Amino acid sequence: MRILLVDDNPSCAAAVRLLLERQGAQVVDVACRSAEAVKLAAGLHPDVVLIDLMLGDECGLDVAKLLAQDSSGDTPPMVMISAHSLADVAELIATSPAAGFLPKQDLSVDAIRQVIGADSTAVGNR
Repeated sequence: MRILLVDDNPSCAAAVRLLLERQGAQVVDVACRSAEAVKLAAGLHPDVVLIDLMLGDECGLDVAKLLAQDSSGDTPPMVMISAHSLADVAELIATSPAAGFLPKQDLSVDAIRQVIGADSTAVGNR
């Protein structure tokens, strides 16, 4: 599974990268800002984009909306992530183009696959 991670916290991004790569995923890059995320997604064609809800003065939901506007129709599935629980953000996630949400403490390759509805062989074989 090729993942683009969008998170403005370097220590958190490094921890997420390490966790997911130990589970066999490839974090192809990390973006800190919305413009960077859109550019990287277009160039790298990840299997999934993990987007932190809080990106400094930007909102991760806005990043998801920008990615969903891709006119090529090649928008990868997006999963919103946060230190907050689903109960805290459920309404926001429901109105977003993201496939779903995972609390950061529950992140794993298997959890991501469950959220995006991918079987283990389909994602990662691009």
